[in-house]
Amino acid sequence: MPISIDLEKLAAPAQRLLGPGAPPPAKMMAASGIVPGLRPGDVVTVIAVLTEDADAKVAQKARETFGKLPPPILTGALGADLEPAVIALLADGYASNPDVVEKLLRMPRIGGDALAILAERADEKIGEIVATNEARLLEHPVVIEKLYLNKRVRMSTADRILELAVRNGLELSIPAFKEAAAAIKNELIPEASPEPTFEDKLAEQADKIGSLLDQENLEDTHEVNDEGEEAVKEKVLPLYALIAEMGVSQKIRLTTVGTSAALMLLVRDKNRLVQMAAIQSPKLNENDVARISTSRQVSEDVLRHIAQNREWTRSYQVKFNLITNPRTPFTFSSRLISHLRDGDLRNLARSKNVPASIQQAARHQLQRKQTGKKD
Repeated sequence: MPISIDLEKLAAPAQRLLGPGAPPPAKMMAASGIVPGLRPGDVVTVIAVLTEDADAKVAQKARETFGKLPPPILTGALGADLEPAVIALLADGYASNPDVVEKLLRMPRIGGDALAILAERADEKIGEIVATNEARLLEHPVVIEKLYLNKRVRMSTADRILELAVRNGLELSIPAFKEAAAAIKNELIPEASPEPTFEDKLAEQADKIGSLLDQENLEDTHEVNDEGEEAVKEKVLPLYALIAEMGVSQKIRLTTVGTSAALMLLVRDKNRLVQMAAIQSPKLNENDVARISTSRQVSEDVLRHIAQNREWTRSYQVKFNLITNPRTPFTFSSRLISHLRDGDLRNLARSKNVPASIQQAARHQLQRKQTGKKD
């Protein structure tokens, strides 16, 4: 897609290079960064436009040059009044360079595209810089979303910008936004701090421990003890302890940016907002849901959410787990009985490990099947 800029604002030599009759050799030289007589801002703009030139060789050369602009040219361009499209291209190419990012963020015509790129790729330092300008965040809510979903951005920063969105009535496209907004309203968000907060350090440690547990292909964070109750596995206890120290809003964000091990703990959290954020996490897969649906520690609300999700209840294992889990509301488990195989129905009809209502429903379903066969 051609870079959209106002050619009339460029110097005459630049307009000729980008015009329809420009000689190919001159365009190739310009794509290499050789444009005598032009100011750095115009040079960078010309190269940016040529990255999408119809001549594939010119475009390729321009892209190579744009990614490695000579320091004098880059520095000079960063002090110019560049077009929004050019700023976005610079953001794409130099998002990991804090010095360049700081200058880009000071540009009066920086647009939402550039800000979203910087927010999505930001490390902790750049995330702090992007989050500083509240007016721009409110003008471009997608930037708040990108920062919130970027796991490298501090927990305290994510809390602060989410609070900004909630306070100004913005609706964000992030997982479990309703739960996160409710948690923010109930918590006091601290002022911006140049140093990581206690919650930031907790989150960093939790991510490290959770990543190690994920690498071990940990099936679940809990196991059934001798008393038949779920207990946190010994190797998971350090992560469990860290998460227990976090506030509700930090836990909710962790359901989106945290590890699989953290997610399996969070879905069992005592706070309903955290539970519901965890069960709505985009990181959940069918195997995770199957494990969660067997748990007798998760809440009825979590099991109800699973039962109402058509995608998840396509899985026979998930349906079976919900039916046999005594915490599943009978209204939902009873609807799934008709999907069970005859062998499972017979086992349930005489099982002492399921509620009497499920035994009875299984017997009725078997009778209906037998009656149907006779007819």
